[in-house]
Amino acid sequence: MEKAKRTTNPTVSTLASGNALVAKQMQANAGDILPEHLANLESILMIQHGECIFRINNQEQILKEGKTIVVPSNTKHQITAITNFKAVHFMPKDIKFEFFA
Repeated sequence: MEKAKRTTNPTVSTLASGNALVAKQMQANAGDILPEHLANLESILMIQHGECIFRINNQEQILKEGKTIVVPSNTKHQITAITNFKAVHFMPKDIKFEFFA
């Protein structure tokens, strides 16, 4: 029987911060499953390096280096790292996250 993988928090660092917006770099290792969550405001995710699976609305898409997507507000989503990856997450400073087990 295969052991179930547990979620892992990404490594996050702030790249730039203004009055209303913040850009944060997130990175994870191959095989990491990041926590499922949603946010009250939309944001933008840009893959800098590597590949991941982005699951939203029960659909999965592979995001590769250079791909940028808009993450809608109030929509559960989750990332699984296929390879080691880095991404920049652009978001409003007053964004609020809700995480699920």
